[in-house]
Amino acid sequence: EIAGAGREQVFAFMDALKLIQPATTLGDIYSLVLYPAISSHRTLTPTERAGLGIGEGLVRLSAGIEAIADIQADLEQALAVI
Repeated sequence: EIAGAGREQVFAFMDALKLIQPATTLGDIYSLVLYPAISSHRTLTPTERAGLGIGEGLVRLSAGIEAIADIQADLEQALAVI
């Protein structure tokens, strides 16, 4: 979870990623990120999502086969944007 982030900050973070690609589902050899509030849990109300621990700043990351240093660098540079 990106502490204190709302949708706007999450979208800025996801837009800033260069290696990690946005996705609507996870499960590939590539690193992927998704925003549960508008994908996997989009049918739930904000209250229902909060009850499940899915806050506005939550993103899901699926690490792929890329070098871990490259994944870390991409996450760090995207977090610096927000």
